[in-house]
Amino acid sequence: MSDPTEPEVMSGFDGEEQEGPRIEFYGGRGMSAIPIAFFILWAIAQTALWRISDTEGLVAGMLIGLILGMFFAKGNWKTYANTIFEGMTQPVAVTAIVAWLWAGMFAETLQVGGFVDGLVWLADATGVGAVLFPALTFVLAAVLATGIGTGYGTTIAFVTLFFPAGVLLGANPVLLFGSILSGAIFGDNLAPVSDTTIVSAVTQDSDIGGVVASRFKYAIIAAAIAFAGYLLAGSVMPGIEVAGDAQQALLEGSQPIGLVHLLSMAMVIGTAVAGRHIVEAISWGIVTAVVLNVALGLSTAAEIVVFRAPVDAPFSEPLAFLPILEVVEDPEAVGVGGSILDGAVGFFALSILVLLIIAAAQIMIRGGAFQAILDWSIDRLATNVRNAELTMVGSSALINAVITINTAAEVAIGPFISKVGERFNINGYRRANILDAQTSALGYIFPWSGGVLVGFTAMSELPGQYDWFTADMVVNPVEVVPFVFHGWLLVAVFVLAAITGFGREYLTDRESEEVARI
Repeated sequence: MSDPTEPEVMSGFDGEEQEGPRIEFYGGRGMSAIPIAFFILWAIAQTALWRISDTEGLVAGMLIGLILGMFFAKGNWKTYANTIFEGMTQPVAVTAIVAWLWAGMFAETLQVGGFVDGLVWLADATGVGAVLFPALTFVLAAVLATGIGTGYGTTIAFVTLFFPAGVLLGANPVLLFGSILSGAIFGDNLAPVSDTTIVSAVTQDSDIGGVVASRFKYAIIAAAIAFAGYLLAGSVMPGIEVAGDAQQALLEGSQPIGLVHLLSMAMVIGTAVAGRHIVEAISWGIVTAVVLNVALGLSTAAEIVVFRAPVDAPFSEPLAFLPILEVVEDPEAVGVGGSILDGAVGFFALSILVLLIIAAAQIMIRGGAFQAILDWSIDRLATNVRNAELTMVGSSALINAVITINTAAEVAIGPFISKVGERFNINGYRRANILDAQTSALGYIFPWSGGVLVGFTAMSELPGQYDWFTADMVVNPVEVVPFVFHGWLLVAVFVLAAITGFGREYLTDRESEEVARI
């Protein structure tokens, strides 16, 4: 038996081989999957069986799973505990969290600036009703996600802004949520600046431009069918009636001035397409939105940032003239608020959950369960080219069920995809496309996946923002699973492509240095 403190070389989330102690478990390598397996069972019970949509509850499930796994670790538990810290500090998790926080601030600032009212006015004026709204939302979300390269940011923005507008117009909430997730998938999969696009290309030794060009045919086939599906489903799935005469009153009271924030969204897209970092791009969008809100009177400065100070604070009364200061008598009202804070705070619990999930996945990697699954797949399943590609599709799907952040899943499974593909001379473009399609799609389908949870988290804030938006309009993550049409279709396209050979290319089919590494 090997010494559990003996250094071992293995792949980590940074995509590089790293040296570190291996964790041994009673019962073998498979027992290192206990924390993740327990969490998945907890998530299924909470969301599917008991229909409890609560991110904090999922945090508790992951914490218990990590504690439970510790009792199966051999020897000193220090290595197990350090692996938790190692996983929680991985850059892939932090990147997703930063994107959520910035996108939340941006979307909330547009919301207080009346962008939703502008969308309602535009849809009403152009005759876009409940039937067309989900299909058009899918297209617009796909455009935004492709432009800015973040499906998570797109999901937050569209759930915050387009979702309430669509529900108000009579669109089915579940179908509408599915169309938003589908649009996010399209952009995550196809955007040249998307993290998943970059990781899939780099891990398969391929150039990004060639990868994007080669995957367009797969994405557009799935998107065309998905668009038709949303049109059809929109005509048969009823929406939720807004109570009383509120719907008509809101429609009549909507104003086109909120559409000025199309400039804010254009600023984000333009800056991102110009090659700037997504944090910089969204920051410019926030600045633009704040300037437009204040200059045009769309919101007060206090709706963006406000300090609610107690009356007995030393400088409360003398500085009460400041537009961002409110003097309050109720001690419970003291604090800081506004769209900037509110947009970020809503994602704090989800951020903790993601860090814990990545930690559990790191334990699975260090404990050997992940490698055991991959070794079995290579030996038993990848027996010819067709089976090899089906194995790549299946393994990518499996890892997304375990690691809910799609970029992290790509980093973890990328070396395996490369190994299987090179064994059968499948070139880098094809390997990268198989890898990215599954991780982009399934990262927005599983009820506990990051894409679904980030949308659900943003949606859970809507009842507090609109008097007419009730709790029964919030979509349970389980309900949306069948309606993420583009995601399911993208997976289906690659299953069929693997079986039929559609689009298959070998190393000799490409002579570029980036693809054909001989």
